[in-house]
Amino acid sequence: MPVRAIRNAVAIALLACSTLSTQAVAQTSGDGVVLVQAGRLLDRPGQAPRGNATVIVRNGKVEAVRDGFVGAENYPGARVVDLRERFVLPGLMDCHVHLDSDRAGQEGLLESLTNELPYFAYEAAVNARKTLEAGFTTVRNLGNDGGVTLALRDAIAAGKVPGPRIIDAGTSISATSGHGDQTLSLRHEIGEHMSQENLCDSAESCRRAVRMQVRRGVDVIKILTTGGVNSRIGAGINKQMFDDEAKALIETAHLYNKKVAVHAHGADGINLALKYGADSIEHGTLIDDESIKLFLKYGAYYVPTLSTVNGYLERLAKDPNAYPPEVRSKIEWRIGITGKALEKAYPRGVKIAFGTDAGVSKHGRNADEFELLVKHGMPAAEAIKAATVNAADLLGITAEAGTLEPGKRADLIAVAGDPLADVTVLEQVAFVMKDGRVFKQ
Repeated sequence: MPVRAIRNAVAIALLACSTLSTQAVAQTSGDGVVLVQAGRLLDRPGQAPRGNATVIVRNGKVEAVRDGFVGAENYPGARVVDLRERFVLPGLMDCHVHLDSDRAGQEGLLESLTNELPYFAYEAAVNARKTLEAGFTTVRNLGNDGGVTLALRDAIAAGKVPGPRIIDAGTSISATSGHGDQTLSLRHEIGEHMSQENLCDSAESCRRAVRMQVRRGVDVIKILTTGGVNSRIGAGINKQMFDDEAKALIETAHLYNKKVAVHAHGADGINLALKYGADSIEHGTLIDDESIKLFLKYGAYYVPTLSTVNGYLERLAKDPNAYPPEVRSKIEWRIGITGKALEKAYPRGVKIAFGTDAGVSKHGRNADEFELLVKHGMPAAEAIKAATVNAADLLGITAEAGTLEPGKRADLIAVAGDPLADVTVLEQVAFVMKDGRVFKQ
């Protein structure tokens, strides 16, 4: 893509975000002292919640957590946020999103061929705001072309536009004819104009593909070792990469201190990635006993993305022909088997991190995943931990987020009920603070 086009897209993205949400960004500066009074406070997910408590925020970070309601008389000039009737907990994290679109199937294909890059810049800005207002203060964006979400990441980090903190993977890396090959199903004369720098077919070309993403400034590398549900290819959802290719991808990413997220459905592709040191497996639909041994041996995370089925069901209800037949059959399989891998992995001690694949499911409804995690065997407390403590560990930001402790970012949300008793209350977030700034109240 020409440099000028990329610059134009970035400028439009910034304009879109600032036009939409200047008021939200300026609502609370994040400077000075803010006293957040909580009726109940889950400051360290995985441990018991406190009763009445106050989170003392100074210059965007947690300075202290005190029992009881601390008033402004103790901190002259401080602003008090009254959440005495609310349950307060750390900002949530979604480890698998695609911010640049909310469409899929035939609609998504048509959109990708007819809309220009600046359109997706607007789309990403809108979806980022939806996600933040849903209580997700950090996300890992696992796949985007054209640099839209990389630019949005930087604009959010600079405080210019509202949105969750973004950890971005750039473009997913795939074998030719694999799940990440954008030319699949397109006429040859169209497909030959699609970017293919993310495709690799030997150890050498796979190393180069990783380095190309590192050069773009990505935070994490995403690779695809198996086929996918949404891709049009007869090879199905099993392994589509050789050992030397997967090894080269993971070793090169780790050489540059980048973690590796792996799209994998079939057990052969899951185990291939795990044995070479993958940091997380996304979807993991056909986890087997060998997979679990490898998860436990290497300490990798499993990111189930169960709520993809919500997106499938909603689109099919609206239009039975939303997906072509070769994709529809895989979707029906995925709907029927969803949750089975989690039921096998969680009781045996595999580490779980929260992720939705939003974009396949709907942005702003990320918290729908909690209900499915609980339905398939995770206690509510563990599901919340997966979206806070565990997610922070996977994303490499434990020193900054995941709990409300002194020195960490003041990312917190509030809900009306008790999510430990009814995890679905997280679908209705009443208050959002990120870096000490209030974005929803």
